[in-house]
Amino acid sequence: MKIELLHNHPDKITEVSTMIYKEFVLKTNSKMTYEEVVQHFSAVSDHTFPVTLFALEKGACLGTVSLVENDLARRPAYKPWLASLYTKPEYRSKGVGQRLTAETITMAKKLGFKEIYLRTEEASDYYRKRGWTWVETVSDEKYEKIDVFKVDTSKSNSL
Repeated sequence: MKIELLHNHPDKITEVSTMIYKEFVLKTNSKMTYEEVVQHFSAVSDHTFPVTLFALEKGACLGTVSLVENDLARRPAYKPWLASLYTKPEYRSKGVGQRLTAETITMAKKLGFKEIYLRTEEASDYYRKRGWTWVETVSDEKYEKIDVFKVDTSKSNSL
């Protein structure tokens, strides 16, 4: 398995867009259209936000993750964020998410960031077990509980 920058593989934009649209747009009743998701991923970079990575094995895209400037409007001072981590169901529990996460932390470090944040509504224990530090619990616009975590980018080898 290799972790690649989406910026370097425009042929994978549609596949990554479809994964994100199904998991993070449709399931959250977002008003974003599929075309807007494709447009978003068509504009990803390798050195400015957003940066999107994906796991590739034998030509198949196994999962994806992005590094974004902000993923929680209520906390504009926290940056950058690991966002939209997704692994296809058939590849879960095989280390894909861990590799994507580790590479995202490494990318943040290369970009000069000392820490990286993430938000989760359901996977707090997963991140605690992997060395992330709980920062706070906040409510979003829908009054749902969101746990915010951070990790020091110098610890990326241990995650």
